[in-house]
Amino acid sequence: MAELPYEPDDAGVGFVAPLTSTVVRDADGAVVWDADSYGGGDGECPATAHPSLWRQAGARGRHGLYEVAEGVYQVRGLDLGHLTLVEGDAGVVVVDPLRSTECAAAGLRLYRRHRGERPVTGVVYTGSRADRFGGARGVTPGGVPVLAPAGFLDRAAEEFLYAAPAAARRAAYTYGPALPGGPGGRLGPARSAGTVSLLPPTAAIERTGQEETLDGVRFAFLPLPGAALAFLLPERRVLCLPVRAPDDPPDACDPRRWTRCLSRAVTLFAGRADVAFAAHHGTVRGAGEITRLLERHRDLHAYLHDQTVRLMNKGLTAEEIAECLQPPPALAALPGAPGVVRAVYQHYLGWFDGNPARLWEHPPRQSAIRYVECLGGGPAVVALAERYAAEGDLRFAAQLLGHAVFADEGNKRARDLLAEVYTRLGHGARDAAWRNAYLMGALELSDGITPAAGGGVAPGALAALSPERLFDALAVRVNGPKAWHERLAIDWHLTDLGRRYRTVLSNGALIRQDDPPDGPVDLTLRLTRTQLAALIEGRGVGEVSRDGDLLALRRLFAALDDPVPGFAIVTP
Repeated sequence: MAELPYEPDDAGVGFVAPLTSTVVRDADGAVVWDADSYGGGDGECPATAHPSLWRQAGARGRHGLYEVAEGVYQVRGLDLGHLTLVEGDAGVVVVDPLRSTECAAAGLRLYRRHRGERPVTGVVYTGSRADRFGGARGVTPGGVPVLAPAGFLDRAAEEFLYAAPAAARRAAYTYGPALPGGPGGRLGPARSAGTVSLLPPTAAIERTGQEETLDGVRFAFLPLPGAALAFLLPERRVLCLPVRAPDDPPDACDPRRWTRCLSRAVTLFAGRADVAFAAHHGTVRGAGEITRLLERHRDLHAYLHDQTVRLMNKGLTAEEIAECLQPPPALAALPGAPGVVRAVYQHYLGWFDGNPARLWEHPPRQSAIRYVECLGGGPAVVALAERYAAEGDLRFAAQLLGHAVFADEGNKRARDLLAEVYTRLGHGARDAAWRNAYLMGALELSDGITPAAGGGVAPGALAALSPERLFDALAVRVNGPKAWHERLAIDWHLTDLGRRYRTVLSNGALIRQDDPPDGPVDLTLRLTRTQLAALIEGRGVGEVSRDGDLLALRRLFAALDDPVPGFAIVTP
């Protein structure tokens, strides 16, 4: 939603106490978080950093317990985002319990050390990414109200199950965990490498203005696109605005929904809050400032949508629009234009820009080989790239060198020069994610792929998801060509839910049928949803009643592919 700024003058407001330890470890003693890994922000901005990003990094490097408003606290510096705690009549409601159980537990300990041993009486998720829910079981085992946006579990499943390996690999470029913190490396946080849990919601927020009371505290909610929430604490005049990353696109189903939601936020919240906070950024204080923030972002998203549509109707492609479209001067400081432009274009017109030359292009490596051949070979391409880099055209130098590396990944001169170009691009980037992506590319060109650290998913966490999502998780792992000639059917009776499903492997696709008619199958299994999740996780499931040939289950699992967590990005 709105991008809350980190102003240096505000970053220290409400400070209560620092972290007692900047290092968080898991049960085996491995470091899952180090708050001192933040880089930058002290002293004059060096030539290797954008001034705006340098200032943000300094503000974000401050850690500890902060009082946002009376009865509302945040623990900052224990993960990519903040742990927010809203004090109620009998305990404390936790909002967005970080990504990992270890960091969330450490944050709760710090809060209790200074505010007393208040029990956790509720949990609120303002979004469906793991940094909003993954630490939940670090603050409570359950048995309390858990509020989340409608569609939360379906959205969470996308990160938790379907595209998790690819998303984790991409996240290594977004957050740069392998980069050293400091003026030449990562500025700002990575994300914790601890254990990700999933405590299922007990209630969904579906309506604009829906009110719920947790531990005597009244919450007024605004559902947002993409299974997200904003909320107001009316009695405390405090507003929570989930932050959208600079290049997060609007909701894929309707790009205008963000504008409409921002307009509703102005209507619902204008003049009713004195403090606005977010899960990742600083606070905004003053009712007028909060209203202006909402109005500016409303205007920006409306402008970007409407101007993108206007220009695409004049024949411009997404890349051309992203290059030329400038926001109004009063909104120029707000980031996000390129990502919004591309999302709007793709929503209306899809991936293809209409030029037949780009309808059936060769894959990157095959194209690179041909480009390098046409340009006179690898040494000639490197020489051209050196010239463009010397003239300051780092973007085109990177394109040329990318072709040289993809045509011959053993071309050391091309790799070294591309790493240098990526480093220069990273040092000039205003956005932390762009900086990290460039610097991670440079690092992997020089040192190879660094396996991403992570504590993985807590055992049993997948049991919070619906059986439909669990079967979908199996389907996206089927190696289609390997299973072309397999045909088998398995019935799954989930005894605790009283539901029956059938999976049929046919023509390389795993098809799920809900409540199927009676018919012959190769195998029937009677088990619980927890046992189904354990089976998919590769853990022991205990005793399971069955009829038929157990070999059918082995044949199904033999058709599944294991993901490749460290696939190449900047090399072929």
